[in-house]
Amino acid sequence: MKQRGRHRRQRRGQALRATLAGTALALTAAATLISTSQATGSNSPGSLTPLSSAAAAGGFRLHENLVAADTLATLTRSMGGNVGVPGVLADTDHVMRDRAECSGTERAALPLEPVATRAYCWAGDDARTRQWRPASVTTSGDDGQWGGQRVMMAGWTHDDRTAGTTAGDRGLARIALIDASDPRALTYRWVLLVAPRDGGRDFGAVRSRMGGMVWYQGKLIVTGRGGAGPDDALLVFDLHHILKAGVNSGAVGRVRGGYSAHGYQYVLPAVGSYSPAGGTCGSSGGTVPCFGSLSLDRTSTPDSLVATEATGAGGGERTRIWRYPYSTGAGREGLLRSDSLGRVDADEAYTTKAAGLSGVLSHTPAGARRADWYVGHTPDSGGRHGTLWRQSGSRAEAVRCSGDQSYACWGQHTASLSYWQETGELWTLSGAGSDTTPERTLYAVPLTSVDGSLG
Repeated sequence: MKQRGRHRRQRRGQALRATLAGTALALTAAATLISTSQATGSNSPGSLTPLSSAAAAGGFRLHENLVAADTLATLTRSMGGNVGVPGVLADTDHVMRDRAECSGTERAALPLEPVATRAYCWAGDDARTRQWRPASVTTSGDDGQWGGQRVMMAGWTHDDRTAGTTAGDRGLARIALIDASDPRALTYRWVLLVAPRDGGRDFGAVRSRMGGMVWYQGKLIVTGRGGAGPDDALLVFDLHHILKAGVNSGAVGRVRGGYSAHGYQYVLPAVGSYSPAGGTCGSSGGTVPCFGSLSLDRTSTPDSLVATEATGAGGGERTRIWRYPYSTGAGREGLLRSDSLGRVDADEAYTTKAAGLSGVLSHTPAGARRADWYVGHTPDSGGRHGTLWRQSGSRAEAVRCSGDQSYACWGQHTASLSYWQETGELWTLSGAGSDTTPERTLYAVPLTSVDGSLG
């Protein structure tokens, strides 16, 4: 009740924040004038080069591995039943700050062009943002409204490079489940990602870099590179099954008196994974790509999951981007299309000269025959704005800064991209560079504004 009272006080402050909005816009404009003088454009990556269907079927092939239904049922029963998304949203304990309440440093991380129409910063009193970094974003715009509520999720991973990191912290992955029903007062709660063990009688921590995340038909698919297991490229979670840990301790899993989740109250257990059929990522002479970022394309037929390869910002190799169609079969909601042997093949793949991609989005405009691919490029040196390119098989265009006509107009240290089809908004996160990066914002720009700023 105390927390809900705080939420109401936040709402009563909206009139003041509306007054401050004009000041915030002025500050943003000032930041634009300062930052554009420091921005440098990236060399054009040129048009996309298609890969043959044989190449796509080889290096990109995955194998589906699903957790037995009785395993999940055992864990759910042992932990007192499913609370689901509504249970967590009814128990949010942090309030996000809107743009007017963000610091000047946080606002400076927003894109120079196009201007963010909505921007939020994490709660200032949230100690759990320290030694962690945001890595991915998805919304109920991918999945539709959840019980009438608008919901967002941000994936965070523990930064192992920070001082004082313990073995228990290393590589942990979590999501911020955000109630976005009231755009003037977003609230959130942390949920730890876990994997069932011992037939559902226990669970362990999922360790992932969380570079990409997609919410579709009740399933959440995240990148598993970096700790979930050497053979797991993607991990699958069911948003209908969020469980509550009854013991508050630093342990993860079954303990005396119940279950603990490293101090988190809620856990989301994995229900499956997709492993590379050709070996671990980076193997076989580099033919098996490591997943970087993910997003959902609802303009393809059928709906599809698109992905980009994880590469360094300063690399000279071409980067691969590709898509997997979602299944349309009954009982396979939110899973990728597979054959009778559990094999999942990409049905489209390209290479791009862009390196260090921090996000990917595929979108086919109304009346067009082929998709445009939007890729975010992060500079290989810190403290600079990135570039957002739109590529196709015939061209490459980037948002151009009006101040100095360079292309470094996108946000700083941005994470994955997510398109909210109903509102036409493109969502992303800044501050994905490391846990020491203070410019952590969640923001949206209209996709039409991105297209209008291309030069």
